[in-house]
Amino acid sequence: MISARALTGLALAFTLAAGTASATDIRFVTETYPPLNYIEDGQVKGASMDQIRLIMKNAELPYSVEIMPWARALALAEIEPEFCVFSAVHNAERDRNFKWVEPLMKSRTLLIRKQGSKIAPKSLEEAKAYTIGTQRGDFTHDILKRNNFPKIDLATDLDLGLKKLASGRIDLMPISEKYYEKLKRDGAPVESVLTLAESTYSIACNRNVPDATITRMQQELDKLIADGTQHQIFDVYGVSTEESAVK
Repeated sequence: MISARALTGLALAFTLAAGTASATDIRFVTETYPPLNYIEDGQVKGASMDQIRLIMKNAELPYSVEIMPWARALALAEIEPEFCVFSAVHNAERDRNFKWVEPLMKSRTLLIRKQGSKIAPKSLEEAKAYTIGTQRGDFTHDILKRNNFPKIDLATDLDLGLKKLASGRIDLMPISEKYYEKLKRDGAPVESVLTLAESTYSIACNRNVPDATITRMQQELDKLIADGTQHQIFDVYGVSTEESAVK
């Protein structure tokens, strides 16, 4: 098993500290996954990052943020005290491994294809005939395995998966509806085919994070939702809110 120290050393991370990090700071880890979390001008931005920034400021909790490959981020949050990962989908496979603060967003997960492709399954059962690409450690891998998809191709990150889709090395790829919308705005040659799942995107914290800390974070997120701030953040990043509204 790779040690936590080795994981930290291997991560190609941008560390963006909110103040001076200490042993009691919450250490957030995430990946590049716009419009939820991404690097711009040396800063972590996005619809999830903005909510976390407000949550931690209003709760008066010190924290730091690192960007790294998703599988490493998820592993660190599971094994290291004081670590939290976002934006993590809350599913049955992960439920008992973390303490949860949610929802940062609710969204559908889509199966997409290369624009112009003739691959057009009408159901998830028909989609099983094709090679589906996803990233290692992603919740969509759990969904595909749970639904007995026989041909799953794993990549280290989303960019590599999209390159495989563009080159025809994979037939379909699961992706957040919000990320798909951004890809379309940016002119990416992809098309939506089917809905794979509906998901809640959350903050997943190591089980050693104190309950009192989790409660404070959840209370501040609840306030952002109740007073409309979360909706305003979605508007800033062009995130449609019909599916992301709390239900």
